[in-house]
Amino acid sequence: MPQGSFGEIRAFNDFTALGSDVTVVAGVNDLPGGQGWSFIGVNEGTVAEIVDESGGVIQFTTDTGDNDNVCLIAGKFDPSKGPVSFEARFKCPTVITRQAVYAGFSETMALGTPVMPAEFATATMSYNGSGGMLGLVWDPDATTNAWKAVCGDGGAVSGSDNYGANGTDASDAMVADEYDIVRVNLYPSGFGEVWHDEELVASGQTGLTATDLVFAVLMIENRSSANEELQVDYVAAKGTRDWTV
Repeated sequence: MPQGSFGEIRAFNDFTALGSDVTVVAGVNDLPGGQGWSFIGVNEGTVAEIVDESGGVIQFTTDTGDNDNVCLIAGKFDPSKGPVSFEARFKCPTVITRQAVYAGFSETMALGTPVMPAEFATATMSYNGSGGMLGLVWDPDATTNAWKAVCGDGGAVSGSDNYGANGTDASDAMVADEYDIVRVNLYPSGFGEVWHDEELVASGQTGLTATDLVFAVLMIENRSSANEELQVDYVAAKGTRDWTV
């Protein structure tokens, strides 16, 4: 018997609602237009509208310290109730060698001082937090820079037959001032998919527990003592409502 008319949960922001430039403060901040997305950050940083591009684009600038960050966040979503999907279109407008980016799902996320779900340094992926994650990582601390699909749980790789312990490389790298599109899908069966620019980077069973709730996350973090920029065209996430509670 139907429980209501809105079984699908959607969080989508195209950033066409103009807002005043704001400073990131401790805790969760509202975004212009909202639409199910907020942002948090380590140290201050700023948020500003980009008015010389069409379609609504917003820029997040971190503070100047090493490991300062800004995180767009929505959720939580329950993969056991139906597929959950994340998609975002974004770019780093000036440099690509001083900031890490994570895009996808994460069970663990500190809402006061967010931490990158996964980080890649030299040739090793680190899985932060105690929860599950599925997404795409760019980290210039790598010896060889590449977008990497990552799946982890409990501080270690998960679904290692399908997602390598040190990630799975995408075919294309990040390019300064060029948009990337990332899409991540996680199904009730535990099957997952990570896409970059319409190419499938990695897929298969994740080993994640489908009943674990996850945030949708798009995050930038400094890798040097300089403020870095992330321009976002849109962020989207969707899942299925839990009618049992």
